[in-house]
Amino acid sequence: MSEARPFFSSRWVDVPDSVGWLPGHGLPQGFRAAGVAAGIKKESHPPRLDVGLMVSDEEATTSAARFTRSGTAAPPVLVTRDRARLDALRVVAVNSGNANAATGRPGMDEAARMQGAGAMMGRTAEDRVAVCSTGVIGVQLDGAKVVRGLLAAGKALRPDGDGDFQQAIMTTDLFEKRATLEVDLPGGTVRLSAQAKGAGMIQPSFATMLCFVQTDAVVAAETADLLLGVCVKRSFDRISVDGQLSTNDTAILQCSGASGVVVEPESESELIFGQALDALLRQLALDIARDGEGARRVGRVVVRGGHGPNVERTARAVANSPLVKTALYGGDPNWGRIVQAVGLALPDTAPLAVDVTIEGVQVCVAGSAVGHDADALAARVAGDEVEYAIGLPGDGFETEVFFSDLGYDYIKINAEYTT
Repeated sequence: MSEARPFFSSRWVDVPDSVGWLPGHGLPQGFRAAGVAAGIKKESHPPRLDVGLMVSDEEATTSAARFTRSGTAAPPVLVTRDRARLDALRVVAVNSGNANAATGRPGMDEAARMQGAGAMMGRTAEDRVAVCSTGVIGVQLDGAKVVRGLLAAGKALRPDGDGDFQQAIMTTDLFEKRATLEVDLPGGTVRLSAQAKGAGMIQPSFATMLCFVQTDAVVAAETADLLLGVCVKRSFDRISVDGQLSTNDTAILQCSGASGVVVEPESESELIFGQALDALLRQLALDIARDGEGARRVGRVVVRGGHGPNVERTARAVANSPLVKTALYGGDPNWGRIVQAVGLALPDTAPLAVDVTIEGVQVCVAGSAVGHDADALAARVAGDEVEYAIGLPGDGFETEVFFSDLGYDYIKINAEYTT
């Protein structure tokens, strides 16, 4: 797929001067990847790639991971979380087209088979392999196809295989979500790359998709875990497409160390590297929201006030409101829908002195409408990104949620997902 725009395209992402985007992509030193067609996705011509393999050739590779909090987490999540060394993952084996979720003991067995095949292709121990699946829930995974796919992928591994790997992890995504960055650190330049997928079943309750991140920097496992956790809270934990929490969400950061450039804990290098990772993941998260099934626009709701739980509850209520999301789709500055969503989030608080501003135009003060230029506001909400600011009584807390609109195509895509 061709690049429609530079990777960093949102005004809501701060890109450090130390970061450069590489349009040609390619993986950091020490990594090889591949994607193949194994016949798991529906038949098409040519066949769609559906099994991916990401391998770090460095024995000293460190890593960090985060997973869905769903009570019905899929077998690949359970196997990886419970059987893998999450601080030393060298291999990621992934399939799309079947989530291997709600599949019971057979699903656990197939996830374990996947882990074994990944270990063989990556020439490492099984406990250094993460397995991930994405697609339809409640259908038994044909593990034989996945294993054959991983065997083929192992033979096709190459340093510039991130494009095929990206294609192999996608389901209803309309465009690729990947990037390769160069980051200038005090000790030298390192590469940072990522591949993500996600367009539906997205809700802020961590990960909300699959995302794989690689760097050739030398990063201690504890530092990698700290940075991934912080950056996830500002990115994938801040997006919503449809308010639905996936069973398979996984985010993994692998550090090969092949560059020899060290990211020391509590150093300037850690700060700069963390800023680069933060920008990378925030843009990927926004791309997932932008690709929300059938979406036209992305919204950002910022809520400020004096009670933390109320601030968070309000932001998520607005981001998940079908009325707000359909207004966003239509470019309709109907701020009454926002006030309604705030009231739903904070029952029994009337009269609530809520302030609402849309794209810098204040439309409500202390719960009452104020005069504004309606035509100018309508023009402002017609863009690709629309920001809503909500003020609650008091101060001291602030949060944000990014969300997609809700249009006709979302219904069509999900009404026909398995048929």
